[in-house]
Amino acid sequence: MDYEHYMQKALAEAEAAIAKDEFPVGCVIIYEGEALVTGSRTGTSGDISNEIDHAEIIAIKRMVDLGMEIDTSRASLFCTLEPCLMCFAAIILSGIKEIVYAYEDVMGGGTGCDLSTCSPLYKKSNISVVPNIMRQESLALFKTFFENPNNNYWRGSLLAEYTLNQD
Repeated sequence: MDYEHYMQKALAEAEAAIAKDEFPVGCVIIYEGEALVTGSRTGTSGDISNEIDHAEIIAIKRMVDLGMEIDTSRASLFCTLEPCLMCFAAIILSGIKEIVYAYEDVMGGGTGCDLSTCSPLYKKSNISVVPNIMRQESLALFKTFFENPNNNYWRGSLLAEYTLNQD
C-alpha cells in the first residue's frame, strides 16, 4: 500500500480544515485501494469547542451512511494526527484493522494503550498502527495552526508547546 499517497489525501482534508480556522486533522478511509470517505475536524473555531466531531468519527459515520456492505477488516484509516482514545475505540469498534497516522499526539494520543489489559472486545482487536507517515507535512500544519493568534483551540496546551518546539 502506498502510505504517502493516501496520507496526502488526509493532509488535503487537514488543509481544508485549517482554511476554515479549524484544528488541522484530516482523515481518509481506504477500502480496496480507493479513498472511500474522508473527514476533517470541526467544532474547534469560535468560543465553544465541540469535542465530538473529530475527523475520524466523521469519516466512520460517512462510511456507515454509504449503506454499503463493507468488510471493514480490509479497510485502513489514515489521519494527520494520532487518534485520541475516543477515536481509537471507535476505530476498533468499527472493525477497521489498520491505523496510519502522520503526527503523534503527545497530549491525547490513544494508540499507545496496552490493549492486552482491556476487556476482550478491545484485547482481541488485532489492530495495526503505523506512525510517522508524512510527519513533517502534518507538523507544518499544526505549527501554522498554533502560531495563528486567532486560533485558541488547545492554545498553551502540552500539544501546542510540543509542536511549536519541533524543528
